[in-house]
Amino acid sequence: MVLFNDLPVYKATYDLLLAIFRFAKDFSKDYKYTVGESIKRETIALLTLIYRANLKQDKNEVLQEARERIEVIRPFIRLMKDMHQISVNQFIQVNESVENVSKQLTGWQKRPFFCFYPL
Repeated sequence: MVLFNDLPVYKATYDLLLAIFRFAKDFSKDYKYTVGESIKRETIALLTLIYRANLKQDKNEVLQEARERIEVIRPFIRLMKDMHQISVNQFIQVNESVENVSKQLTGWQKRPFFCFYPL
């Protein structure tokens, strides 16, 4: 078993969390403590699920929950763009990160040894 923090999907999710923390600090007061905190909590929960999936023999249930978390994060990010809390460039960057994590989770779920374990 690989250490969870060596997994590409964990690293990509951590980078997503870092980006969210960076842009959420600039949200107006109306959004910082509501939507901003919700996005952070969902992303932290996603990191926790990746850790749990790495420990389990049968990863399917945990990975499905992780995939659901990433789908919860998507509309929050779009909402923040539509409410002019993040720029279009920030939206594009964070959306690319979300898509990257989503693809890796899907690949991991379909093939449990999908590029996560060194040869």
